Amino acid sequence: MNIELTSSKVDVMNARLIDKAATPSGVVPVAAAPHYPTTSYSLQLELSNLQPLFSILVLLQRDTSSHSKMQQNHITNPNEPFPKPQALASATTTHSQGRFRISTRKLPISKAGTIDALTEQIGIPMPEMIFGENLVGIEHIPSGWSLNFNTPDALDAVDKTDRHMLKVAYARDWESTREGTTQGIKEVVKPYDWSYSTTYTGSVDPSAKQFAPAENMIPIELLKRRDPILFFDEVMLFESELDDNGISIFSAKVRVHEKRMLLLCRLFMRLDNVILRIRDTRVYVDFETDEVIREYSAQEETYENVKRKLQMSGRLPDEITIALRDPNILAPLLPLVEHRAEATKLGA
Repeated sequence: MNIELTSSKVDVMNARLIDKAATPSGVVPVAAAPHYPTTSYSLQLELSNLQPLFSILVLLQRDTSSHSKMQQNHITNPNEPFPKPQALASATTTHSQGRFRISTRKLPISKAGTIDALTEQIGIPMPEMIFGENLVGIEHIPSGWSLNFNTPDALDAVDKTDRHMLKVAYARDWESTREGTTQGIKEVVKPYDWSYSTTYTGSVDPSAKQFAPAENMIPIELLKRRDPILFFDEVMLFESELDDNGISIFSAKVRVHEKRMLLLCRLFMRLDNVILRIRDTRVYVDFETDEVIREYSAQEETYENVKRKLQMSGRLPDEITIALRDPNILAPLLPLVEHRAEATKLGA
């Protein structure tokens, strides 16, 4: 099994670093390995659970300036403190309308402490960018009922089995040449939905009044009216580039009018040359009746079919590339695969 990666530095635990140019007996310790912008090494890893021994060829090459910049932007001290209460409070914006309080909190990308804690708590690797303390919340002040969208619960709703695992476009060709090794790898690597296609629709206290299935839908026509927007915010919860094979973004937008409000929490996932997904949770609040309606919809289509639809619309190649990054353009092109509505009426 041959794998090619890029980096300016080799740091491999429990491995023997062998200079490709050296003789078979020329074993060089990791600390003594030369650090050049471009260096080739052969790594021999002893995987106790797999037989026979795998020899992994790693080609390491990375721009040193970008590597230094990346080191500056990432937290390297595992003991960095979690945000203090005053930091959380200063990052929180609230707006009261009717008998409801709407809150948003926006902080920078989580530090190492938060990432490590979430990884252990949830049991899957975290996306490249998580905003662990960000949230959007709706609270009914008289009753104390609340609904919020937060990053830990969103990631906890990601499938932790291999039932919905996706493969990159070239995976089938790769596996066909390595049939004897891929099964062993699957037994060692813990499966999970690495596209982070969460089915999360928000968090409600289990002891509070719950949503119930409803036939009444969100009144779209009322939301199309040009009523003044009294409060608006957009909050990012997590983002992944899927190992350079696409993108998965989970974010929330909220807008408040005098008599009503709408919250949209959206997952947009594009796995290049494979599939596109949009999963929307819309929450509508009527400030006059204190009714809350929640609608969930899931849309999905193959990458090939979506690209064909964009080509048939007359778009140029550059315009197609842009469209494939914009869920607002793509939403009308993706078939609806799931939809449900529920509501709750809150009293004083």
